[in-house]
Amino acid sequence: MKKLFLLFILILLILQSGCSDGDWRTASRQPAGIAPDPTLNREAIVQIYAARAWGWRGWFAVHTWIATKGTNEPYYTVYEVIGWRGNRGLPVLRVEVDIPDRYWFGKRPRLLANYRGDEVDSLIVQVKEAARSYPWPHEYRVFPGPNSNTFTSWVIDQVGDLDVRLPFSAIGSGYSR
Repeated sequence: MKKLFLLFILILLILQSGCSDGDWRTASRQPAGIAPDPTLNREAIVQIYAARAWGWRGWFAVHTWIATKGTNEPYYTVYEVIGWRGNRGLPVLRVEVDIPDRYWFGKRPRLLANYRGDEVDSLIVQVKEAARSYPWPHEYRVFPGPNSNTFTSWVIDQVGDLDVRLPFSAIGSGYSR
């Protein structure tokens, strides 16, 4: 009985420590140093990122997003779906000038795809069009979707020249198929 109690306490401590990454408000959102500096790099760029989700969801899932920079543009545009925006009456689809390779609330992003060069400008136009036609800009569900991975998967499916496989942990990526 004592061993069972100690095992229960040990499991409880593991779960408690693993379910929190601290305070999301103070978690790092700094650039990871993966994306080229847009003020120094003139070429067009499309990059797709994934980072472990915040908190306990990170045990199972990633958050994915897309960043673009047109030829000679001195900034990146980031395309992503963020669920909490819906709670504030905002569209969950977010398209804004932003840092492309930010840590996702303390989790370092991983580069899944990296397209560069003059021909990439046409991909950027297609990414914009796909984002505009995303069917669920105001809907978000962690499971089975639509969520951030549904969005990224949708854009990849719409832009035929994006040859990217999202990781198995991109839960919701099959929602639109």
